[in-house]
Amino acid sequence: MALVEFLSNISVLLFPIASMFAVGLSFTFTQIIRPLRYPDRVFRALVANFILVPLLALGISRLFAFDYSLTSAMALVGMAAGAPFLLKLTQVANSDVRLGASLLVILMPLTVVYMPLAVPLLIKGVSVNAIGIAVPLVLTMFLPLLIGHLLDSFFPQLAFRLQPVARQTSNIALVTIVVTTLVLNGSLFRGLFGTGAVMGAILLTAGGFGIGYLISSQGFNRRTVMGLGTGQRNIAAALVVASQDFDDPKMLTMIVLFSIVDLLVLFPIAMILRKRSTPPKSDAAQRPNTDDA
Repeated sequence: MALVEFLSNISVLLFPIASMFAVGLSFTFTQIIRPLRYPDRVFRALVANFILVPLLALGISRLFAFDYSLTSAMALVGMAAGAPFLLKLTQVANSDVRLGASLLVILMPLTVVYMPLAVPLLIKGVSVNAIGIAVPLVLTMFLPLLIGHLLDSFFPQLAFRLQPVARQTSNIALVTIVVTTLVLNGSLFRGLFGTGAVMGAILLTAGGFGIGYLISSQGFNRRTVMGLGTGQRNIAAALVVASQDFDDPKMLTMIVLFSIVDLLVLFPIAMILRKRSTPPKSDAAQRPNTDDA
């Protein structure tokens, strides 16, 4: 069990670091600031992800009368926006990966700023302050993102070679988190069934998609990307805060459960959208470009 716990602790740290490093390797600084040319779309994304989804998470928790651990986990997931897996979902939906990239480069850095301010406000009785939450987020998310950007800007060939390594490392770390959580907290995981936790996760994911899809500006590709991007929460950020600032295995288990439900809900949605989509003019397999964000 000591080895399993060690692997769990390492993977919880490695997952956000590798995820953010992979995203950083994919975008230059110029690409990051391009979406800011469209303030209306940026505003819609911020309202959907940092106001409406967190409120939805709290509303669902109240509806199911979740206890403190489950309510806190739902709140963390609701506050954490900008998941790197959005690019894969966008490809599955046969939508424009460039738009997904634009949404990511807006949401991911802002999540690092937003969560330290919002967590003490939305989670009652939390004893950590904004700085205590910000430090692990900066070290495990913002710093790898920045290093990835710098490598991509000054050593693009090296960055290109490192991209698949970073993505694979992130995927392996996530699988390790799921497996070790089941081993260490199997009874807690089984205990979530019958509490409404699974249905709550489904509602938050589907509701997040609906919020993003409806609040987006006109255009099928924009609605698709915004819906998937709002429904897909940043599990890495939620895990960082839960593991570093809370000593609550049940909270961590709920976040892992949500990560599974999230994909089980959004993948079928992406497949349905694929049947209605028109392939973007740009080649989705090319390097993401944020010009049309």
